[in-house]
Amino acid sequence: MSDSVIRRRVAVVATARPSRRRPPARGIVHAVAVYGLLVVLGLFVLLPVGWMLTAALKPDTVPVFTYPPEWFPTRYFDLSSFEKALFDPDEPFLRYALNTAMLVFINIVGTVVSCSLIAYAFARLRFRGSRAMFAVLLGTMLLPGPVLLIPQFLIFFNIGWYGTYLPLTVPSFLGNAFNIFLLRQYMRTVPRELDEAARIDGASHWHIYRHIILPLCAPALTVIAVFSFLGTWNDFFGPLIYLDDPNDYTVAVALATKVSRVGLEWNVLMAANLIAIVPPLVVYFLAQKRLIGGIASVGIRG
Repeated sequence: MSDSVIRRRVAVVATARPSRRRPPARGIVHAVAVYGLLVVLGLFVLLPVGWMLTAALKPDTVPVFTYPPEWFPTRYFDLSSFEKALFDPDEPFLRYALNTAMLVFINIVGTVVSCSLIAYAFARLRFRGSRAMFAVLLGTMLLPGPVLLIPQFLIFFNIGWYGTYLPLTVPSFLGNAFNIFLLRQYMRTVPRELDEAARIDGASHWHIYRHIILPLCAPALTVIAVFSFLGTWNDFFGPLIYLDDPNDYTVAVALATKVSRVGLEWNVLMAANLIAIVPPLVVYFLAQKRLIGGIASVGIRG
């Protein structure tokens, strides 16, 4: 056999595609069963949202509560309820959404800045009493919220913060025990050699924190920011206690007060509820990869 023939055969073998094994029938049945179960569970979870959409699309002349209930819209596509929910001058939903967005932004900034600074001190600095102080910090997580409700209200009322947004924003700049613990555990996984190299180059603790630690802790910071967003956006109890002007209400309080009014239009209420759940969904899908990666990395490394 000549060398040219051998080279051609070697080239044919090298370029040949490897044969793909067909998955066994048992694996196909298992995959179909798993995905089918997930689809059924997903539809079960979406049933309330489907009913809300059906009720929101119904006109005022059609009853919202029917038997059997209509889970998904099939006949009615009237979008006037969404327009009325957004632009009703008597109940300015856009104003409530802007109020809530302002609180969300301030709380996210305050939570990320304060918790990251405190976590940096516990994770990267060595000072006397750090373990005892961290133990006291974790001990505050054992206190239930209702125990602190009356003392906090009396403090904010006596210093003149009642009726303002200050009780809903200032505490975020004082740190949160759970978020500090989460960030501290993540920061401890960052090699200390980076700090030592930066110190040799003349960097201060602020430069190390700003230019080294924070970029490396982006997944954990994303988790904290998303948790802060969801907690502030869905917060009902805090605004209900501290706000007395209806123009300052948040989305959660506005929706709750809307239910208690006489002559409630259920289609408009369902439209407003659907609009209210859009921002959390958008934030989750935008931060989904970083959120899941941050939670997984904190759980594994911490």
